[in-house]
Formats: sequence, C-alpha cells, structure tokens
Amino acid sequence: MHPSKTLGLLTVSPLVHCSLTTCRLTPVLSYQQCPAQCNDLRSAGRSHISFHSTRSSHGSAAAPSVAYKIGAAFSAKGRRLNTKQDLFSFESTRQSSEKLPYTGRPISGQDAFFISNIGNGPSVAFGVADGVGGWDASGIDSADFSHALCRNLARNAKENTEEQRLGARDLLSRAFTDVVADESIVGGGSTACVAVGNSTGHLQVANLGDSGFAQFRLNAVHYDSNPQTHAFNTPFQLSIIPPKILARSRIFGGMPLRDFPRDASVTSHVVRHGDVLVFATDGVWDNLSPNELLQIVSRYMTGFQAWQGSDRGTTVGKELAALTKQGGIPKEKENTLQTMLAVAITGGAKAASQNDRRDGPFAKEVQKFYPHEDFHGGKVDDICVVVAVVVDASESGA
Repeated sequence: MHPSKTLGLLTVSPLVHCSLTTCRLTPVLSYQQCPAQCNDLRSAGRSHISFHSTRSSHGSAAAPSVAYKIGAAFSAKGRRLNTKQDLFSFESTRQSSEKLPYTGRPISGQDAFFISNIGNGPSVAFGVADGVGGWDASGIDSADFSHALCRNLARNAKENTEEQRLGARDLLSRAFTDVVADESIVGGGSTACVAVGNSTGHLQVANLGDSGFAQFRLNAVHYDSNPQTHAFNTPFQLSIIPPKILARSRIFGGMPLRDFPRDASVTSHVVRHGDVLVFATDGVWDNLSPNELLQIVSRYMTGFQAWQGSDRGTTVGKELAALTKQGGIPKEKENTLQTMLAVAITGGAKAASQNDRRDGPFAKEVQKFYPHEDFHGGKVDDICVVVAVVVDASESGA
C-alpha cells in the first residue's frame, strides 16, 4: 500500500494518510502546465525584504551585482520526460523584463511553477507549487489551484510597483487572496515554495508544505529547507474548502486542513556568483536526498568547468556566465547551463521514482513510521524543478 497524500480530515486517529507553466511569460512566467473565504485572509502575515542599494567594500554605491539565470523542467506522473518540450529558460535582466508576458499551462500534472521579474527591475521572483492530490476523492483537481496560484504569483510580481517592499510571504499572500477570489476555483489545495531575489544577492524564501529548495555552493550543500507537515505525508497546504465538505466535517467531525501564507516558514539567504539554487516539488525530495542532488549538480557544473578544482579548493570557472546564456551549451533545446541542470534533476528524480530496487527518502520514512507496510523503491509523482544559477551581473551582461 502506498500512503497517499490526501485532503485529509484530521480526526482522532494518530496519523492521517494524506499528504510549467514555464510561463514563457516573459517576464511573467507561470509555466503551470509546462511551468476559505475567511476573514483570516485579511490578517495573513506579511514580510518584506529590502531592495535598497548597498555599499560595496570600496565605499562606493554598489551597482546591481548579481543576475539570476533560471531554467525549469517538469514531468507529469505517468508521462515520459520530453527533454525537447518539458523545459523553459529565463534571464532576470531588465531587457527581458520589459518584453510582453506570455502565460501557458504545460503538461506538468498538479505541479506548477512561476518565474517573473519584479516590476521592470532586475529583481526576480520564482518558485514552485504542488497541488494536493487527495482532493481527487472529492472530485476536485488541485491542478487548477496550483496553476492559478502560480499564475497569480507571476502577475503580482510583475505588476508590483513597490519593489523595495515586496517580500516572499507578502507575494504568496497576494496570490492566495486572488485564488480565493477566483470563482472558477471551487476547491483544492497546494503547497508552495516562493523566492524573491534582488540584484545585491539577497534572497528571501517563503516555504509552505513539503516542496522546498536547496542552495549549492562550490561543490557543497550550503543550505536545504525543512518540510512543514502536520503529520507523516500530511503537508501544510493553502486550500479552499467547498461548503459541502465543511458541512460534512461538522456532521462527522474532524477539521479540514487549511493553512495560510502567514504559516509559511520564511528564511533569508545571501547568494553569490557561482551558487546554484534548486526549487522543487516533493516529486524530487521524496526520491532524491540533498546529497544526491549535489551529485547531479556537481556532475554538470564540474563537467562544464563552471566549478573547477584547484590547490585552493573548488572555485568558480571563468566561463560560468557564458554557459548560462542562450546557446552557451551546444544543444538544440537545453542550451543553457541552468536549463540543463533542471532537466537533469527532473530526469534523475523521474528515474529514481520508478526504481523498485532503490529506497528513496520517502520509502525510508515509510519504513520508519509504518514498518509493517514493507514499502520499497521510489515514489511516483509529478515533478517540477526550477534552477537558478547566480552570475556576476558584470559578466552576464545584465
């Protein structure tokens, strides 16, 4: 038996079994297919991140110092990964941010992602969302929720006119409010991992649920996030509870799972030239550990000499910026380093999910909590990955 992620009414039982658009949106990327109504919404917590320019170590005002070269890849459960179509590439430059947006919905199942410049500046917002599959039992497809959430995340980032005041949790709160107000979304739920990064290298992340991110620096895991769960395989989730389900819970007991943006874990990070940021849904984290992700990232970063070994340890290669530009990798589609990394991670997670002989992180957790289940192998699921390679702006042409 595969413990499944479900909508889950928390009852007296000790544990509940539940669980891009590459928005070619230039610059509002909500690649959702590619990639409640409650007064509490008004009090959803807000967080802000400063985008004011800082001083350099030489004392002069610092110009924008880093650019985020972003690629995405995705693969729906039950579909073969198409490395020529299931991907997207984005550059966080002012030039790209001024282009007209494009929205689309890729074949990514209930997983979605978004990428967008903030206003017309060089700062960027990006992340992933994972629709909670347990709603299927109630006849609701959470894909509509997760894709709508990403679409609104992208739109709110692009339309923001107070760049210096936009925080990751604030952006998530605005998008969630818009989803709740959308009458076409009758119900459903989703996890979310949202980042806001500025050109001075400050990154703020709001993570709600069991999607997550990792920061890799010079051939090492610099940071990896912790999932938020109510119980085993029961992630925090933004949700809209239809009146019928609320009425049913009043009769039979139990409380529908409903979390809010204010419940997200917010962390702040400093990124620098050569860092690799990986944002992914649980289709990755359930099948690959952070160290296994590092092996994939390292294979390509060192293979293309974006990271180089020396007597001084690992350093950033001189060709990093060139590798992140369109055509930097001599391939037809995944022709940037960031897109190739996204495709490689998606492919690695896909292979691991279908491997019955190798126990992934999810299988090990099942064995710990439910040893009688005799669960082995990977966990088949939708997969969505967003990779940002951080590059010195003076080298990237941003």
